[in-house]
Amino acid sequence: MAEKLLMRGSEAIAEAAIRAGCRAYFGYPITPQNELPEYMAKNLVSQGGVFIQSESELAAINMAFGASVAGVRVLTSSSSCGISLKQEGISYLAGCELPCVIVNINRGGPGLGNISPAQGDYFQATRGGGHGDYRTIVLAPASVQEMADLTFTAFDLADFYRNPVVILADGMLGQIMEPVTFKKKKKLPPKDWALTGAKGRKARVIKSLILDAKLMEEHNWKLFRKYERVKRHEVRFEALDLEKAKLLVVAYGTMARIAKEAVKRAQEDKMKVGLIRPITLWPFPTEIISEAGEEVSHFLVCEMNTGQMVEDVRLSLEGKSKVSFYGRPGGSIPTPLDIFKVIEKCYE
Repeated sequence: MAEKLLMRGSEAIAEAAIRAGCRAYFGYPITPQNELPEYMAKNLVSQGGVFIQSESELAAINMAFGASVAGVRVLTSSSSCGISLKQEGISYLAGCELPCVIVNINRGGPGLGNISPAQGDYFQATRGGGHGDYRTIVLAPASVQEMADLTFTAFDLADFYRNPVVILADGMLGQIMEPVTFKKKKKLPPKDWALTGAKGRKARVIKSLILDAKLMEEHNWKLFRKYERVKRHEVRFEALDLEKAKLLVVAYGTMARIAKEAVKRAQEDKMKVGLIRPITLWPFPTEIISEAGEEVSHFLVCEMNTGQMVEDVRLSLEGKSKVSFYGRPGGSIPTPLDIFKVIEKCYE
């Protein structure tokens, strides 16, 4: 039986990254994700890796670009406003089709905000965040175990699709401690595209500067076709008690943990309520929500923001069902009782 370790969420990501073959970390400190770089500083170098506390978030993402282009599994992390500073570099990574795992432990915003847990960065993560036509795969864990498991998944997806992958969590998930087991290490796939020196082989070029408009258009369509493959093959979600449900709650991350308790209480009161928890925020689980809309007349979207994922739920349903929203922005965290009371009103 695999050994269970009691770890914080941010530390679980760091340990999973090392076990997944990450050998480069670049970041700049910002609360509430500092436990992640602290763990990497203590443990990465002993595994033959490189840790650098950069002078800024801009420096960190460009260092990550350099490591990735050389074929190294690389991780960078920050929180909300720090991720905003990385957006140009993330666009460059996507444009050059380079793998990189980017962790965003959300804090309250906008602006400098506060260090409380929030989910206000949904749009930033799922819409690309930076300039140009590009997408990042976005994974949303809801437990410390998933923080670890999805880190392994993130590195594999980043390599397979040659694309940045975002792990989107929040300050609560980053700080809570839960038992976690880790997957076994495995042999990493070769990267025949990496820039490792051209001695004895034909030179390779990786760039996103394409001045010819026709060639730039062709490159955009190539990226588009890749994103379509991602949408077909990489949708992940958890569905609870969809059968015979009259009301479905949709929530992710910490809010999903709280909503599950509220749904359980509603079921104990004989209400026919289920839950859909998106694990990939992009690609979004549009199909399962659309199919559920054929039978379920009312959806309740719960988020720790003013209503961002609710737009994707409405787009998925295309008007088939009523959609209500319950939100707590700026770092306020609801209780299961708060959500239960909203379920009661929506169920009437």
